[in-house]
Amino acid sequence: MKRAGQKGVAGTEAPGTSQTSKKQKTSLYGSGFGESDPCSSMDWGSLPHHVILRVFQFLTLVDRARASSVCRRWNEVFHIPDLWRRFEFELSQPATSYLKSTHPDLIQQIIKRHADHLQYVSFKVDSSTESAEAACDILSQLVNCSIKTLGLISTAKPSFMNVSKAHFASALTVVFVNSKSLSSIKIDDTPLDDPSLKVLVANNSDTLKLLKMSSCPHVSPAGILCVADQCHGLKELALNYYILSDELLLALSSEKHVDLEHLRIDVVSENPGQVQFHTIKKQSWDALVKHSPKVNIVMYFFLYEDEFDAFFREETPVTHLYFGRAVSKAMLGRIGMNCPRLIELVVCANGLQPLDDELIQIAERCKNLTAMGLGECEVTCRGFIEFVKMCGGRLTQLSIMEEVLIPDSDYSLDRLHLEVSKHLGRMWFPDMMPTW
Repeated sequence: MKRAGQKGVAGTEAPGTSQTSKKQKTSLYGSGFGESDPCSSMDWGSLPHHVILRVFQFLTLVDRARASSVCRRWNEVFHIPDLWRRFEFELSQPATSYLKSTHPDLIQQIIKRHADHLQYVSFKVDSSTESAEAACDILSQLVNCSIKTLGLISTAKPSFMNVSKAHFASALTVVFVNSKSLSSIKIDDTPLDDPSLKVLVANNSDTLKLLKMSSCPHVSPAGILCVADQCHGLKELALNYYILSDELLLALSSEKHVDLEHLRIDVVSENPGQVQFHTIKKQSWDALVKHSPKVNIVMYFFLYEDEFDAFFREETPVTHLYFGRAVSKAMLGRIGMNCPRLIELVVCANGLQPLDDELIQIAERCKNLTAMGLGECEVTCRGFIEFVKMCGGRLTQLSIMEEVLIPDSDYSLDRLHLEVSKHLGRMWFPDMMPTW
C-alpha cells in the first residue's frame, strides 16, 4: 500500500516523479516525515546557486565534499571560486593529535583546481615535524596563488621549528614571489630568516599591512628594519622583544611611513635567570608616539620576577599590558608611575601582598585605563572600592576573581558588589572560580 506522501494533490503520483527519486527522498530524510512535511516533495537540486553556496559556506570541508555528490548542480556550486577564497588546511598525525586532518586527495584536488582562487589561507598543524613538512610541501605547490592572508599555526611546539630552515624558506618564497598581494601574515614560532623577509618585502611592499612573527630566532633586527624601511603601509607588527631596538623604533617613526596602529611585543623567558633583557630608550618610544599618536603598544610578559629589572624604569607609552606569570608589587608600582597611556592591565598572579596602594596609584596616574583583570592577587575590599571610585564609569571591563578580594571592617563581599556597581554605573559582580 502506497503512503499518502508519495501522491500528488489529486491522490495520484506527481508527474515526472520516478520510483528512483522517491526512494532517494525516503533514504535522505528517513521515514519519520509526516504527510504535511514540505521537505518530502522538495526538489533540492533546483535550488538557486546562491542559496546552495550559502549553505555550503556553513559546512565543514568534509560535509561540503559529501554534499557535492548529491547532484550535478550541487557539484557545480562546490567548485565556484567564491567558496575557495578562505581555506584552512588541517594537518596532523593520528597518533599525536586531536586535529582531524584534511584528506591528502582533497588537498591535491584543491591545489589542482583552486590554487588561483585561494586568498585567505591558514595551516593548522600539530606538534609533529611530519605535519609541518606537509604544510611546506603544500606551500611549495601554490605557484598560481594570489593569497592575501597567510597564517601558519602550530597547536603545540616544536612543529615548524623542527623543519629545516632551507625547506621552510623555499616554501615561503614560492608564496611570497607569486602572491604579490599579501596583506596579512602570521608566522609565529617558525624558522623564518632575513633573506625570506627580503623576498617578502621585494614582492609585497605595497600591500603588506600586518606582520606577526614572534619567536622567530633566525630573524635579526636588520631583517625587521628591512620591513620597516620599505613597507610603508604597515599597520600592525608583532615581534619578540629580543628583536626590538631603538633603531627599529626610530625607523618606524620615519616620516615616509603611514602611521603604525598596533605594535605587539612578546617578552618571553624559557629559562629563569638566563636571559638579560636590554632597555629601550625613552627618546625612541617618544619618537614612535610622536609620529603615530594613536598607536597601541601591546606587551605580553612571560617572565620570572627577577627578570623585570630592565622594564618601566622610565616612562613607557605601553597601552596594553598582560602578565602571564607572577609580577611583584614593585613592578606594579613602576607601572603606575611610568605608564600614563595604559588602557588595559591584566595580572595573572602576584602573591600574598595586598596591592591597594599600587592599584590606587594606577587609577590616579593612568587616566586612560578602561580594562582591568586580576587573577591570583590580593586586594582589600576598601582598597578595591577606592580604585573603582577613582576610575569611575570609564572602566568598561572589570574582571576580578572573588578570591582576590579580602573583606575588611568596612566592607563585606555582599556589600562590595553594590558599592562597586554604584561607581561603575552598572551592575557588577566579582568572577567566581569555576569548579569541576
